Amino acid sequence: MQNLETLNQLLTEFYDKMSSWEQSVVKETGYSLAQVHTIEVLGVHGAMRMKELADKLGITTGTLTVQVDKLVAANLIERFSHPNDRRAIVVGLTEEGEAIHRHHNQLHLSLVKDITRHFDEGQEALLISCLSKMNREF
Repeated sequence: MQNLETLNQLLTEFYDKMSSWEQSVVKETGYSLAQVHTIEVLGVHGAMRMKELADKLGITTGTLTVQVDKLVAANLIERFSHPNDRRAIVVGLTEEGEAIHRHHNQLHLSLVKDITRHFDEGQEALLISCLSKMNREF
């Protein structure tokens, strides 16, 4: 039980620190955290249907539509018809959206490098294994 309490405290502390870091990094872009997360998902997974994107972000398609409208207006995302289903709308990053994704991803990579600089390969592999298992639970 003590390990569970300690793990709970450490995960909560890490989440708080990561959230604070993310807020400060995103603040510099002039875009909202939700907008940057939308760009991030599209940058990692490529163009996709609105429903798929909403599911990956854990939001409704209605909420996503508002985000996408703003990102289309900012020329970061483009909408187009699905090649095999004209009823479906697909969204993908523009060149400017890709540039924001690359920059934001580089910031993430730098952070991970900094916070794991004292890990050996075994510790990195264990962390990858543990985080992968934890992510599957969501």
